[in-house]
Amino acid sequence: MGSVLSHTLVVDDAIDFESLRILGEWSPSLMPDEFLDEAQPDSRRHFSHLRKPGFLARAFIPGATWRFENRLKHAKEVARSELVEWQTRNAERRAQRSAYEANGERERIAFVETQRTRNAEVDAFESDCRSGVTDSLVSYFSMVLERSDYPEGFPQSFSVALQEESRMLVIRYELPPPTIVPAVSEYRYIRTRDVIEERPRKATETKVLYSDIVAAVVLRTVHEIFESDVWRHLEAVAVNGMVKAVDPATGKDIQPCLVSVRAVREDFEQIDLARVDKAICLRNLGAQVSRNPEEVQAVKPIVEFRMTDPRFVDQADLVSELSSASNLMDLNPYEFEELVANLFGKMGLESKLTRASRDGGVDCVAFDPRPVLGGKVVIQAKRYRHTVGVSAVRDLYGTMMNEGASKGLLVTTSGYGPDAFQFAKDKPIELIDGGGLLYLLSEIGVVARIVMPEEAST
Repeated sequence: MGSVLSHTLVVDDAIDFESLRILGEWSPSLMPDEFLDEAQPDSRRHFSHLRKPGFLARAFIPGATWRFENRLKHAKEVARSELVEWQTRNAERRAQRSAYEANGERERIAFVETQRTRNAEVDAFESDCRSGVTDSLVSYFSMVLERSDYPEGFPQSFSVALQEESRMLVIRYELPPPTIVPAVSEYRYIRTRDVIEERPRKATETKVLYSDIVAAVVLRTVHEIFESDVWRHLEAVAVNGMVKAVDPATGKDIQPCLVSVRAVREDFEQIDLARVDKAICLRNLGAQVSRNPEEVQAVKPIVEFRMTDPRFVDQADLVSELSSASNLMDLNPYEFEELVANLFGKMGLESKLTRASRDGGVDCVAFDPRPVLGGKVVIQAKRYRHTVGVSAVRDLYGTMMNEGASKGLLVTTSGYGPDAFQFAKDKPIELIDGGGLLYLLSEIGVVARIVMPEEAST
């Protein structure tokens, strides 16, 4: 198991599309001998030994001529019967041969059609991968991981999603359980007692070995994806290493995350994986790693949501369209949500606007790529004239729990009451009022204003 990482370094992980095609020409199987024509029997052997009686035999041996003619007649009948049987057998063989040849022709046609269809599909698949079509790339990288040759006992179960905007592949990879490390470190033969004794592995050794396996699987996964991306479509790969376990407190099945890393291609390609210390390498990549993976102690995933969430929609770049005369109150509620999503996107978050009818209380989902401090962020935008009450903050907190987010942001054009600030206290919630919003916009070079309807009419 120590070769989990080194094994992949001598393998080209890119998919050879030629290996997916059906090559060559149809090669029919040899005709079975029982279908070939049988050689015609030599009928002469039945009467070639017969001799017509001569003058003396006819003169002195009574019935010699009669016996000869009888024998000749019988021999001819046997020869005739043998010939008929031969003809019948050959007719059957020819019928079998025709059926065999017809079936072979059907197989040839089926082969040619299957080959044509399969190769056309592979050509289209390769073209789509080269062009960066999302579904095809997900299939391609899934194929890469499926073909990865691991030792027996490794689950190799995973799910893959591609975030198009950030060009990041997100992988949820199932790690082998701690039991993959043998409980016995060595066996010793005791000659005096003629027995074999087991030497249990120390807990500290188990922890070191299992941590090394976990790190090796994650680094190997990132390496295989980047190496197989011959078109360089991806800029980053995120891997969450999960393990199936049983919660000792509840007895229920759980799948905690033991390691989470988000690697950028430019940085990862500078690493010599043949010489690194795996744990230090992961730490340098900003990974979240369990302190006690052998006890399935979980960590918070850096990327913990599917970027292919059907709630997400494309958003307009309203921030760039704002002028210094723009009054945020002139935006409709959906435009205001787009503005907030754009703002945090330009501040370095990877933001996704959600569909108004299906958002479940979420206006925008963002991803903070920073290690340790980063994670999933739920954002709600309120274009309000009046003070935002505590109910909106409670709703945001509930949404955070449902989404598994590490932080919540509530952005409004107005302000918040004391009860709202009191509820948000000691919670990972940030309340941004109208003044704070204008300040954040100014930080990215946008000057806007908030003029309430009453002020605008006076």
